[in-house]
Amino acid sequence: MSEAYKNAGVDVEAGYEAVRLMKEHVAKTVTSGVLSGLGGFGGLFELDIKKYNQPVLVSGTDGVGTKLKLAFLMDRHDTVGQDCVAMCVNDIVCSGAKPLLFLDYIAVGKNYPEKVANIVKGVANGCVLAGAALIGGETAEMPGFYPEDEYDLAGFSVGVVNKDQIIDGTRLEAGDVLVGLKSSGVHSNGFSLVRKLFDLEHNGKETLSEYHEELGETLGDALLRPTRIYVKPILALMERCDVRAISHITGGGFIENVPRMLPDDLKAVIHKDKLPHVPIFDYLRNVSGLSDGELYNTFNMGIGMIVAVPKEQAEQAVEVLNEAGEDAYIIGEVVNNKNGVEIC
Repeated sequence: MSEAYKNAGVDVEAGYEAVRLMKEHVAKTVTSGVLSGLGGFGGLFELDIKKYNQPVLVSGTDGVGTKLKLAFLMDRHDTVGQDCVAMCVNDIVCSGAKPLLFLDYIAVGKNYPEKVANIVKGVANGCVLAGAALIGGETAEMPGFYPEDEYDLAGFSVGVVNKDQIIDGTRLEAGDVLVGLKSSGVHSNGFSLVRKLFDLEHNGKETLSEYHEELGETLGDALLRPTRIYVKPILALMERCDVRAISHITGGGFIENVPRMLPDDLKAVIHKDKLPHVPIFDYLRNVSGLSDGELYNTFNMGIGMIVAVPKEQAEQAVEVLNEAGEDAYIIGEVVNNKNGVEIC
């Protein structure tokens, strides 16, 4: 081991220990296509081409964003990994693709092996929920670039779909129904605003540890709850219903994300009174004084994913999603009009 490198702030031995500790978590994600273990220069995955006559690879990448600041304040690091996975695989499944593999990138100010292993534990849990294999990643110790107790977390995923089964909104028609899948909370978007609203830069620990009757938990518990992963329920729905479009409600809320699944001549109409009650959004509304326009342009407001199906299949879609463990609701419809979304 280079003592000079260690004196410069990079502990190679800590890196080895982090890998050793994370191996048990990574092992839980192994699927039949995995051909390599940790430690190589690349992750190997064999695509089963017998299942796909026209395989199309779909990829997605994202990070956790400033939600990480809450993890730092609460010293809780085993959930943000699921957020990282969710932000990637929920995007991939919007095209109808099954996630196959995931890789993560963790950049730390100082490598604390137990903390890194905890982060990877969350990543592995997310991969299991998505049915994806964690086939590799990178932990970079960057002293002087990040504070010792902070880190950044990002990742990317690759999935596959048959070309004739790609979901891209081109088959949408006026009269199709929008079915919403309940979110677990704020998920991983809007936290720059959340941090400002609660002044977390100055009194973060105290604010996050405070219990609120209307939430039924502390503010920190409500906000740090990881992003829900919708992959398996959506894939199950595709087997039984004609899913014509899907939107993952992330940064930009309803206003930016719903139009992305629509062709130019169709508009989505969403009824606010049909959305599920998720206490954190009532609390955010009351504390912030923000208008509905601002709220729906920032947060998911209780809906993490929206799927469009033919009207005659709407009730069946809700039933299938409920059977798969999701809380699903008919929340709107598609109408003839210029591309956009109306929330009424």
